[in-house]
Amino acid sequence: MAHIGVDVSKKKLDVCWLREPDTGKVKTRVFSNDRQQFAALLDWLLQHTGAEREQLHVYLEATGIYHEPLAHWLHEAGACVYVLNPAQVRFHARSEGQRGKNDRKDSRVLAEYGAQKRLQPWQPEPAEVRELHHLLTRLDTVCADIQREYNRREKAAFTHEPYVLDSIDQVLHALRDEQRRLRKQIDDHIQRHPPLRQDQRLLKTIPGIGDETSKHLLVAMRGRGFTSARNAAAFFGLVPLDWQSGSSVKAQPRLAKTGQAHVRQKLYMAAVTAIQHNPAIRAQYERLRKAGKAPMSALGAAMRKLVHIAFGVWRTQTEFRTQPA
Repeated sequence: MAHIGVDVSKKKLDVCWLREPDTGKVKTRVFSNDRQQFAALLDWLLQHTGAEREQLHVYLEATGIYHEPLAHWLHEAGACVYVLNPAQVRFHARSEGQRGKNDRKDSRVLAEYGAQKRLQPWQPEPAEVRELHHLLTRLDTVCADIQREYNRREKAAFTHEPYVLDSIDQVLHALRDEQRRLRKQIDDHIQRHPPLRQDQRLLKTIPGIGDETSKHLLVAMRGRGFTSARNAAAFFGLVPLDWQSGSSVKAQPRLAKTGQAHVRQKLYMAAVTAIQHNPAIRAQYERLRKAGKAPMSALGAAMRKLVHIAFGVWRTQTEFRTQPA
């Protein structure tokens, strides 16, 4: 078994093979972050480690989009790939007394972290889920651009700038056309894949979860392979965090707020709707408010319960049925 850390940046890959974990001896190499260099990187690892492909354990941090091509390529080539949370790796480095930071040191920290921890190998999203994910991300970007142009139009209208208004209206027209095209492309994509179509239909049986939220939940459920409702809630940052020590430090619990903030925003609006129309969510919300919980605290619990319900519906492949809170 060979432990390899790869620090990924836009232009290069700093590779560190942990030759001797006990003594800390390493061998390093830098490659371009280019698909044409991935085969050379793999050949270098096979030649120097003497390991088979499946014995290569490669650790990368989730760095936006820049790690994705290499992670997918190595996985398809047969290597065991791990995509790590940068915050967890950073805390590990500090616990080991690591003070400085550069790409070469980071690749070594990744290799040492992987060698010391028991980690679950990364599994890529199925192709149809990955495509849906990218389409939804693009749609969210276009929707955000539309809102920004609306804000600019409001300012331009206030200052009476007709030439600016005309420009903004043209941009808005193009953005709305693209928004409609993307929404149709997303719907057509889901319709072409029966499992996606079935999952979305089941999720939409839950009062409070509409068309848009169901698509984002669909990507998470299908792409992440959650093993429990608690894992799903943790992924969306809906797990309450305690902060107390002895009798002097006792802060109010708060949501972790990890994961994708834009999906959590959609779950917030879904929970607001569910409080009005979903008996199970409404009963829980009212019970917590009567117990003295603040409105936002009770609403956070409603978001978490909504994700638990969605996981149950998806996992059992059964429509939602109202249950006691």
